[in-house]
Amino acid sequence: MSITILAIESSCDDTSAAILNDGYLLSNIMAGQDVHKKYGGVIPELASRAHQHNILPVVEAALCEAGVSMADIDVIAYTRGPGLLGSLIVGSSFAKGLSVALGVPLVDVNHLQGHLLSPFISQPGEERPKPTFPYLSMLVSGGHTQIIKVTDPLNYTVLGKTIDDAAGEAFDKCAKLMGLGYPGGPVVDRLAKEGNPLKFKFAKPVVKGLDFSFSGLKTSLLYFLRDRVKESPGFINENVNDICASFQHTIVEILVSKLIKASRSTGIKEITLSGGVSANSLLRKRIEEAGLENGWKTYLPAFSYTTDNAAMIGIAAHYRYSAGYRAEHNLSPVSRIKDF
Repeated sequence: MSITILAIESSCDDTSAAILNDGYLLSNIMAGQDVHKKYGGVIPELASRAHQHNILPVVEAALCEAGVSMADIDVIAYTRGPGLLGSLIVGSSFAKGLSVALGVPLVDVNHLQGHLLSPFISQPGEERPKPTFPYLSMLVSGGHTQIIKVTDPLNYTVLGKTIDDAAGEAFDKCAKLMGLGYPGGPVVDRLAKEGNPLKFKFAKPVVKGLDFSFSGLKTSLLYFLRDRVKESPGFINENVNDICASFQHTIVEILVSKLIKASRSTGIKEITLSGGVSANSLLRKRIEEAGLENGWKTYLPAFSYTTDNAAMIGIAAHYRYSAGYRAEHNLSPVSRIKDF
């Protein structure tokens, strides 16, 4: 029997709704929130208010684009966490209410599992290469930096994670220190393309195993800029491309070296990349190069699936629902979820 899923994602500052039929994506609508730019970061209260304003129009647009009606929906899926609690409450409350109104089952999804399964998103008639199990996924975003072994669609093992800050947070901090605006990652990536990645050296933390640390790197940049600006007030403007290129190069080399180590220690050569930082051009390039050097099969996500989106929540819900999982309506959204 054909199953149509309406998926809702509201973990941070993007409101998204998607329609999937038998695991194939029919629509994926997103609404961003420009209100946070002037604050240099996401303001939780403003985010939750914007979700309340956006969620109904986004769901209606997803249904319209998919060519289905509410009566065609068989399952409602939503992000339970991790994320901003106020934002999660908006999405989960809407999903629960709609589930009751339509009399259809509810499936909650771990936001991170959605990212991990994003390589399996495809539209009807689309032939996209997909990884085989088990595979390694490097999940890199503003809130998470992890290397995860994906045994099957429902089973995951965290092999390494950041012990302090995430890589995406380091990119944002870099941009903020230089007055480049928010979100910082895309700006740093763009400016780095015109810079010399070997011009400046930044401290690489020594962390055992497969874990990461980026707080020391942020501090290294802070002191570097402070000292250079004392010597020459116009230093940042005169060297912004080289600073971005060198800082980005350092982050990417840390990430790729750990992924190579993980592959060698596990023997797994099916490699995927996910999360918002997976849109970074240098990281994508270096992953592909490492793949050629190490005999990997690499799967890079389409740019539309790198950021938080409901399509990935829908594909995760597809596997959970197919395995017989159903969510109780008394489940509360959670800002933090322990490792899978």
